[in-house]
Order: sequence, then structure tokens, then C-alpha cells
Amino acid sequence: MQKRLARKLDLEMLLSHISPHPAPSPNLEQYTVSPDVAATMLYIAAYANDDIIDKTVLDLGCGTGRLALGAAFLGANEVVGVDLDRIAVKAAFKNSVKTNLKEKVQWIVGDVSVVHGSFDTVLQNPPFGVQKRGADRRFLTQALEVGKVIYSLHKTHHEDKRLLERLKANKASAMHISASPFLERFVEEHAGKIRTVHGLVMTIPHMFKFHMKKKHEFVVDLYVIEKR
Repeated sequence: MQKRLARKLDLEMLLSHISPHPAPSPNLEQYTVSPDVAATMLYIAAYANDDIIDKTVLDLGCGTGRLALGAAFLGANEVVGVDLDRIAVKAAFKNSVKTNLKEKVQWIVGDVSVVHGSFDTVLQNPPFGVQKRGADRRFLTQALEVGKVIYSLHKTHHEDKRLLERLKANKASAMHISASPFLERFVEEHAGKIRTVHGLVMTIPHMFKFHMKKKHEFVVDLYVIEKR
């Protein structure tokens, strides 16, 4: 859709109008990626690395479609969003209508393993594995099967509070940080290579009964991975 440089503010505004999941499940860790983190992730992919415009893009575990629709808005040639949750995919379709991007994205209800073929770029905000240990590994494995370049969000392995303070003090929306040794080994074992890692501040609202605060700020690591 966009063939020229889009302002990050315009992208964030579009993403902020995308409705979240109407009934998210804590067991599935259905935390919608915040508009600012999604915009930063997409901006890095599109304009720092040329991995969105005129590319085929897969949003793996798409939820209500924030990353997929952002990629379509920025000018991806073809976008596919996949999620196991039928309610989430239905919401994603409604969001595509609301943002006038219905013709730009295909939606699939299914497990990540149903995806075959090849995509230039995979975008994903997988479960962090808090509820189910290793949940993010299935996403990484599948992304490396079908994608040439992967942009994947993960729970930071750094001391969260100290890094959070550094990121909030830094005027930039992202900071280069070191990779998790475990994830680095895992990616290499699956024929991938970590290109870079960015630390980002994610804010989520009160969503579940066990949440004690009105909002929660924490650090997420954005991994940029390429298939070897």
C-alpha cells in the first residue's frame, strides 16, 4: 500500500486503532503487542533492513492482526496471518476491514505447523513460555522452516529492571543488546543466525485477574534472525 516512506507516527496511529482480543486467554499468553513496539519492529524491518516493502510476509501467531496489518500498510506484496484461535482471527479480519486493508491480507485459522512454502519475512510475537515452558521454540523452529528473515519478540534474558531504566532514559525507541546464549545456540542448531537484537519497552494494560497493576512495563528483546 505504501510505496514511500511512511511516518512512524502514522503507523502507530493505524496500529492503535486495531482492536485487541475480546477475551484473551492467559494460558495461551495472548498479550497483544503494543502499538509502539509493533511500530518500532515494523519500522526496523521496513526501513532499516528492507524486509517489508514488496516482500511476502508471514505473521505467525497473528492474534488480532497488528503486525500483519502494519506490514500491509507499509507496502508488503503479500501478507498471511496465522493463528490457532478462531476468535482472534475473526477479530483480525474485522480489523482489516476497519483499516481498509481487507484485500491485502489472507487469514488462516490453524496451528503454526500448518504453514508451508517460503516467505521473505516472518513477524511474530510468540508466547514467552511463562505458562508453558518452551512455547516460543515451536514458533522459532517453524519460522526458520518457512522464512528467510525472522523478526521475533522474546522475554529479555537481561536483568529487567536495570535495562528498563536504561531504555526509558534513552530517547531512542530501541537499543542494541546482546543475545541470549540459549537462544543463540537454538537458532544456530536450526540453521539460523542472529543478525542483531534490540531491547524495547513493552507496556500492557491490566488484562487478567492475577494482574496487580493498571499497567505493566517490561523489556522485550526483538531478535532479527536470518536463515543460513
